[in-house]
Amino acid sequence: MFAALLPFIKILVAFTVMLVGMRRKIGLGLSIFLGAIVLAILSGLGPVTIAEFTLAGLTQEKFLFLLGIVGLILVLSDGLEKTGQSKRLMDGLSGYLTNPRLRLVFFPALIGLLPMPGGAVFSAPMVKTISENMALSQEQKAAINYWFRHVWELAWPLYPGVILTVALADIPISALISKTWPAVFAMFGFGYIFLLRSKVLKIEEPKGQGEIKERKTGVVLRESLPLLVAIGGAVGLEWILARWFNYIAFEWGVLAALAAAVVVVMVQNRLKMDFFIASLKKKSLWTMLGVVAAVFVFKESMAAANIVEEMAASAGGGVALFAASVFLPFLVGMIAGINVAFVGATFPLLIGLLHTLNMDAQMIAYLVLASFAGFTGVLISPIHICFVLTCDYFKADIVKTWRSIVLPTSGFCLVGVLLFFLLR
Repeated sequence: MFAALLPFIKILVAFTVMLVGMRRKIGLGLSIFLGAIVLAILSGLGPVTIAEFTLAGLTQEKFLFLLGIVGLILVLSDGLEKTGQSKRLMDGLSGYLTNPRLRLVFFPALIGLLPMPGGAVFSAPMVKTISENMALSQEQKAAINYWFRHVWELAWPLYPGVILTVALADIPISALISKTWPAVFAMFGFGYIFLLRSKVLKIEEPKGQGEIKERKTGVVLRESLPLLVAIGGAVGLEWILARWFNYIAFEWGVLAALAAAVVVVMVQNRLKMDFFIASLKKKSLWTMLGVVAAVFVFKESMAAANIVEEMAASAGGGVALFAASVFLPFLVGMIAGINVAFVGATFPLLIGLLHTLNMDAQMIAYLVLASFAGFTGVLISPIHICFVLTCDYFKADIVKTWRSIVLPTSGFCLVGVLLFFLLR
C-alpha cells in the first residue's frame, strides 16, 4: 500500500515545499526550483544527476524561445506604460463609450490586454474617475475593476501563462486559444450578471455626466498600432509558418512580431536604446525569466525521477489525472495568485501523465480543464496582487469585495468543467 502511495507522497512533499516558499515570499522561481530539488532527493537522485537535468532543462530549444518571448512581452508592456501610450489610447477611445456600465468595464478590460503584474492598479484611477458621480460603494468599484481586468487571461496570446502552457505541451498557441476562448465570454457574462446588471448595480448619473467626448479615430489607430502589430503579426506569422514553412518553429513568428511591436513603440515615442537597455535591466523581467527557468528544471526533475510513470502505474491514471488537472492547479493558483505558478508547477505533471497513459488525443481537453481550475484559484486568491492593490486603492473592505466575486468565479469554474466534457 505504501509503495503505491510513494510517488504521490513525493510529489505532495515537493508541492508543499513550493507552496511554503510562495507563502514565505522567497520568490516563485526559487520556490519551484526548490520543489524540483526536493523531488530529486526524495527519488534518490544524486548531485551529478541533478546537475545534468538542470542543464538539460536550461539548454533546450523550447526554453530559449520562451525566454525571448516573455522578455519581449515585458519590454513591450513597459514601453506602453512608461511612454503613456496606453493612456493616450484610452483617451482616444473614450469618445466611443456611451453606456455608463460600458465605461466602467472598458478600461479595466483594455488594460487587461497588457500582461503587466498588478495591472489592475493601473486601471483603478480610471474607474474611480468614471464612477465619481455614480453613487457606487468602494467594494463595487474594486470588484468591477478587479474582475474585468482579468477577462482575457486564458485566451489572450500575450499572457505568459498561455505561452508557457503551449511551450510545455509543444502545441501552437492557436490550438489552445481556439478552445479556451469561451473563457472570455464566461468572464464577461458572469461579470455582468453578478456585478453589473441593474438589480445589482444601480447607476444614476447627474445630467450631462455621460456626455460623449469627441471620437478620435486617428488617435485610436495610431496608439493601438503596437498591439495590432504584436497580436496580428504573431497570429499571422504562426499561420504562415504552419502552412508553408512547417520546418520552422512557430516561435520565430511570435518573436518577430513582438520585436516589431517593440520597434514601433520606440519609433512612435522617439525612444533611444537607453529605454530598451533599462527595460532589460528591470528586476521584474529577470524575476519572470527566473520563473520560466525553474519551470523547465522542475519538468526535467520529474522526468529524471520517473515520477509520472510511477503515479500512472500506482493510481491507474484516474486519481493522478484528477489531482493533476483539477486539485493541484486550483490549490497552487489560490496560494500563489498568479497563472504562471499553477501552469509551471502542475502542467508538467499533467502533460507527463497524459503522455504516459497514451492520452495525447485528449491533451487539449485536460489543459483547458486545468487552466479553468487553476485560474479559478487565482481569481479567489486573497494574495492575488491585483486584488490586494485594487482593494487598497479604493479603501474597500477586502472580505466584502472577495464575497462579491465568489459567485461569478463559481460559475466560471463550471463553464470549464462543461467545456472539458464537450472537448472530450
